[in-house]
Parts: sequence; C-alpha cells; structure tokens
Amino acid sequence: MDKKCSDCDGTIVIPDDALSGEIVSCPDCGLEYEVAKTRSNSVELKPAEPVGEDWGE
Repeated sequence: MDKKCSDCDGTIVIPDDALSGEIVSCPDCGLEYEVAKTRSNSVELKPAEPVGEDWGE
C-alpha cells in the first residue's frame, strides 16, 4: 500500500503487515510517520513524535 508524504508529496510504501504504532519514513525527505490505524486494508499515517533524551530523571 502506498501513501503520499504530506511534506514533499513523495510516495511512502507501507508494508501489508504494518501494525499500529509502527514507524515508516518517506524515502525522499526522511520525514517519519506512525501507522495510526489498520483496518481491512485502510491505513492512516500521522507524523511521528520525536523521542527526547532520557537522562534517567
């Protein structure tokens, strides 16, 4: 399944076995997306939140 990148309009290939929470990235600009839902061949992408440093606090 393919989706378009919201930033550069590049094609993001999403594996058929992608799970909710999985991270996929645009091969053109590198923007990362999180697979939000998978229902009967329907996938929604939302921008992945950057993970901050964990300083053990």
